[in-house]
Amino acid sequence: MSGFSLSSEPFTLERDCQAVMVPQGETVTLPAGQIGYITQALGGSFTVYVEGNLFRIAGNDADALGKEPPRPIELPDDASDEDVEKLVWQQLRTCFDPEIPINVVELGLVYDVSLETSEEGGRKAYVKMTLTAPGCGMGDILVDDVRTKLEMIPTVIEADVDLVFDPPWNHAMMSDAAKLETGML
Repeated sequence: MSGFSLSSEPFTLERDCQAVMVPQGETVTLPAGQIGYITQALGGSFTVYVEGNLFRIAGNDADALGKEPPRPIELPDDASDEDVEKLVWQQLRTCFDPEIPINVVELGLVYDVSLETSEEGGRKAYVKMTLTAPGCGMGDILVDDVRTKLEMIPTVIEADVDLVFDPPWNHAMMSDAAKLETGML
């Protein structure tokens, strides 16, 4: 990714803001008054271009960019396991690689999802996922994003995200929509 484009939105940070360097995965603090461009705003997080570098800013810091944070997730009191699993998959579709405008589900990075319900009624979500490249510096960030977004679902008390590399990811695992978006179809 070369940085910003004509569709990028300029911003000035309204307060100090934690950000993650892309693709290194290093956490930094961008100072209030920092000027840059929003290059991607998907799934509630933002990829920004600042002084020749890309950074990922989490949705809970959207206010620093002058944006609204994601709305809380609602779940009916009588929700079934099937309803919760459907919501888990919806949440997974809000997780994006900061460099690729395609969610982890469409990229074919999610290998398995299962739920377990405790006697108290809380649920634990289990996810097996991979990365497009084993050495990706954003791996821990993506895993944390998946975990955090799943634990936002009411009744999900814990999300166990297992990063696996067998089978190795390849382009054939992408959905047709993802292949079309990336020009691989």
